[in-house]
Amino acid sequence: MKLGKLKAEFISKDKRFNSSYFLNGDAFNSRVIEINKDKCLPLGEMAKVFNPPIFKRQFCQKTERAVPYCQSSDVTNALEGSEVYINKQQAIKVGSVVKKNQILITGFGTIGNTRLVNELSEGISYANNVCRVECNDDVKFGYIYAFLSSKYGVSQINKNASGSVVRYIESPGIKKTLVPILDIEKQKEIHDLILKTSLLRVEANKLLQESIAYFNNYNINYSYGNINSQKIGIKKVASGFKRFDSLYNIVSQKVDDCIHNSDLTFVTIKSQTEKIFIGPRSKRNYVEEGVPFLSTSAMQKANPTKTTKYISQALSKDFRVGEGWLLTCRSGTLGDSIYVLQIFSNYAISEDAIRIVVKENSRISKEYIYAFLKSKIGCNSLLSGSYGSVIQHLNEEYIGEIKIPILQVQYVNKIGELIKQHLENINSAIILENQAIDLIEKEIESWQE
Repeated sequence: MKLGKLKAEFISKDKRFNSSYFLNGDAFNSRVIEINKDKCLPLGEMAKVFNPPIFKRQFCQKTERAVPYCQSSDVTNALEGSEVYINKQQAIKVGSVVKKNQILITGFGTIGNTRLVNELSEGISYANNVCRVECNDDVKFGYIYAFLSSKYGVSQINKNASGSVVRYIESPGIKKTLVPILDIEKQKEIHDLILKTSLLRVEANKLLQESIAYFNNYNINYSYGNINSQKIGIKKVASGFKRFDSLYNIVSQKVDDCIHNSDLTFVTIKSQTEKIFIGPRSKRNYVEEGVPFLSTSAMQKANPTKTTKYISQALSKDFRVGEGWLLTCRSGTLGDSIYVLQIFSNYAISEDAIRIVVKENSRISKEYIYAFLKSKIGCNSLLSGSYGSVIQHLNEEYIGEIKIPILQVQYVNKIGELIKQHLENINSAIILENQAIDLIEKEIESWQE
C-alpha cells in the first residue's frame, strides 16, 4: 500500500480519483516536470510527431523491390534491420519508412522505448504503432532523444497512455510530453554525447557484419521457417539425438553436408567450453535497490542497463553472469546470442538464458564463437534444435553439440580483432548514452532541491 498527499489541482486537471493513477512511479516523475512546466515546452512545439496510418502489409521475399519491416518490439534491438520484408512501394506510399535522425517511440505493449534512426536503419519500414518524432531544424535531436529515454520522458509517455490490459498511446498523447529547456551549452553537451553513441553503434554493427561474412561460404542455404523437404536415412536419425522432427534432421544434414564438402576442421561448442548451464529456477522478489535483473528480452536490447528490476544480493548469487560469457535464449524467441559486456557483467539474468563459458585455453576464442553464433549458419544451427509446439525451447546438451568451422588462421585472427572492436564500441556507446541521460536526470532533480 502507498500513501501520499496530492494537491487538488492535480486531481481536478486529470479528473480521476483512483489512487493508483497518482501514486505510481510514472506519476511521481511526471509531477516533477508538471510542477516546473514553466521551464518546459510540449514536444509537439519542438518537433513533428506522427504515426503512419494503419495499413495491410504486403509481405514478400527479399528483393530490390522490398524493404525490411520492423515491429514495435524491434525498436530496442541492438542490431539494425529485420529478416521480414514488405513491398517497398507500399511502405513509401503509407509513409512507414523512417528517416535518419528521427526518434522512434513504442506506443503499444511496452510503451516508451526509444530508438534514434541512424544511417543503417534509415529506409526501414516500422509498424504504425511506432510513433515518429522529427525535430525542428533549431532543435537538437540528440538532446530530445536523451530526454525521451530518461525516466522523466518515459514516465510522461506511460502516464498519458490509455488501456488497462494492453496499453497504447499515439502521437496526440505523445505531443503533450513536456521537455525541459536546459541551458544551450548543456543541451549541446548531451546532444554531442548521443551523436557519438550513434556513430559507435553504426561502426559496431558494420564490424559485426564484416566478421560474420567470413562464414558466408559455409552457409547451408536455409532460413528458419522456410518450407523444405529431404530424405533422411534411419541410421542418421538413430546416430544423433534420436529425434524425428524434420527441422532438426534437415538442418543437421545440411550442416553435415557442408562439413563433408569443405576441407575445414569442425569442433563442437562443448569441446571449447568449461560449462554450459542455465540459472536456477526460483521465486524472485524484486526490491527497490539491489542487483540489476534482466529478462532474456531485456538482455538483447541495445542498452540492457536501462532496467527497472532489481533482486537482492543474496538471491542474485546464482543468477549473475561474468564478462565474456555467451548467452542465448532457452525458450521463447530463439536464435540470437549475446556477449556479456563489461558494462553489465555481474548483472543477474533470467534462468531462461543459457550460459556458455568458454575455456581460457580454448582452441578458438569466445569472440570467434560469438561471431559464428551471430552468422546465418550459427543461427540456423541453434534454431534447428528447438522443440515444443506453442513455446519453442533449446537445451544445453544440444547447444554443446553444435559444430563450428575453424577457418584459416588469418581469418580466425581477423574475426577476433573485428569482434573485439565491435564489443568495445557497443560498451562505449552504452556508457556515453547513460552519461547523457544522467546529465538530464540530475539537472531535473536539482529543481527539487
